[in-house]
Amino acid sequence: MFIEQPATYLRWVYPHAMWRMGRYDQSVYLTFDDGPIPEVTPWVLDILARYGIKATFFMVGDNVRKHPDVFERVKAEGHRLGNHTFHHIGGFRHGVKSYLKDVEEANKLIGSNLFRPPHGWMKTWQYRGVRKAGYDIVMWDLVTRDYSKRLNGRDILRIVRKYARPGSIITFHDSLKSHDKLLYALPRAIEWLMAQGYTFKTLP
Repeated sequence: MFIEQPATYLRWVYPHAMWRMGRYDQSVYLTFDDGPIPEVTPWVLDILARYGIKATFFMVGDNVRKHPDVFERVKAEGHRLGNHTFHHIGGFRHGVKSYLKDVEEANKLIGSNLFRPPHGWMKTWQYRGVRKAGYDIVMWDLVTRDYSKRLNGRDILRIVRKYARPGSIITFHDSLKSHDKLLYALPRAIEWLMAQGYTFKTLP
């Protein structure tokens, strides 16, 4: 649970970030990190279109550069865009200036006020710098761990069923290491959430 649903004290580390939306609204917010890539993102878009769902895609700038056609499809289908740095860099390995430079380089291609740090961590001064630059920082209320080699699609579905709650920002990954688990878990998770009465919204 420490990973799948961050403890309250972890949310205090970034007090102005979005972790969970309205807890009294029977809605969830699907997000996808690390794309766009042609091997996975179009399939995710097909699944979302099948169920009439809009999501938020936190994109790596270099992937946008390499796959502009996939990026344009995400935009054209009305999904929300978010910045996930240009090189998917970890905050602890970079200074404030180089970190912010990477964020801004990505945003020249992505053009979004939403930002999610890779690996979910930033140094305090990076966090302040990103906010000062005008970004809304988005974390998560439920991370599916679909990137883990130790889990399979059934595990990912079980995590969603166990931890989803009203207002949850749910994180999947449109990446190669998540693809095999998404094939099983994503449509089944959507169907289960619908059966529980949830509606799907994009981040403001």
